[in-house]
Amino acid sequence: MRNNIKIYKTKNGVEYVLFENMKREALRNPKFRKAYDALGPKYALISAMLNARNKKGMTQVEIARRAGTTQSAIARFESGKSNPTLDFAARLSKAVGAKLEVRLKE
Repeated sequence: MRNNIKIYKTKNGVEYVLFENMKREALRNPKFRKAYDALGPKYALISAMLNARNKKGMTQVEIARRAGTTQSAIARFESGKSNPTLDFAARLSKAVGAKLEVRLKE
């Protein structure tokens, strides 16, 4: 084990680690944990949109047309390479027939 992360080997001798083990170890670092937690809402939104789009059997092109944007904008959003505005998220939600809800928790 390196850094408390178990290393596995394939029959061919290739070493690998499990993502969940790496994540668990990384989250022990307070700076990493803070950055990871800050990304949570963004990736929760991306995941929900991807699930809704896939459930409807829609392509990126279809959702883009319905939302009044481009396929490349949808691809950037789904890959996490953009920071979506609430307006953009609302348009995507409407395009897949869903309702966007924003909540504040104390």
